[in-house]
Amino acid sequence: MSTLKHKKIKASDFDTAFEDGDVTEHLDLRSVKANYPTQRITIDFPKKILEELDLEAAKIGVTRTSLIKMWVADHLYKLSA
Repeated sequence: MSTLKHKKIKASDFDTAFEDGDVTEHLDLRSVKANYPTQRITIDFPKKILEELDLEAAKIGVTRTSLIKMWVADHLYKLSA
């Protein structure tokens, strides 16, 4: 049972908020998980690069793997823009 209390709204008010573009304040997104197909790969990095990756990951509070995924996704997004 959730201890977080959401403000209840009428469906018509939710529809209006949706049409205005933002309903996130009315949604409980804590348990949402993306389910993307994945494929495991292996990449060898020099130790110095791994140390620098770990420092950058610690600065923003994510794992090394998450940082690499974020950077690759950001780079690919910029290429497609």
